[in-house]
Amino acid sequence: MKPYPYSLPAAMIALLTAAVFAVTTAAQNPQAQAPGEAAHHDHPSMAPTNLKVLPKNLTGEQVHQIMDGWAAALGTHCTTCHTADPNNIGPNGRPRLNFADDSKPEKATARLMFGMTEDINKNYVSKVPNSDGTVTCGTCHRGHMEPEPFVAPPEEHDGPRPPQGAPQGPPTGAAPPTSH
Repeated sequence: MKPYPYSLPAAMIALLTAAVFAVTTAAQNPQAQAPGEAAHHDHPSMAPTNLKVLPKNLTGEQVHQIMDGWAAALGTHCTTCHTADPNNIGPNGRPRLNFADDSKPEKATARLMFGMTEDINKNYVSKVPNSDGTVTCGTCHRGHMEPEPFVAPPEEHDGPRPPQGAPQGPPTGAAPPTSH
């Protein structure tokens, strides 16, 4: 059977059409991003205000880097803690975030948790001999807003296991089972 002579040009036209569609869609939605691609943030790099737990001498870029780390450790985005300011519209037509606003309870929680990690590192981890570890948000959260509870595997909390091939009867000296 001879292939249809127009199949290659038709495939090329379909591929070109899909490419044009993808570029047009991306141009219309600047907030869209490819999987694994870093999000672009529209934020001025002015000096931060309303710092309550971070050092007040940090630059806007330094605070932004810290916030990016926290967001990654929690699997969140800036909008988890920061409110939109409808009076400050960015070039994409969306409201910019009001980073100084304290109205979201998540922001207060983040400050509390930061204080906790600082306390743990200063008053506990630093006192462990030969420890070079540091507790961070990611230590517990591991990319989730709510830390997943730790469940120890059975072999870690049932005590020592008998060697493989050993009889699995009641412990030595135990009374034999009785029937009632």
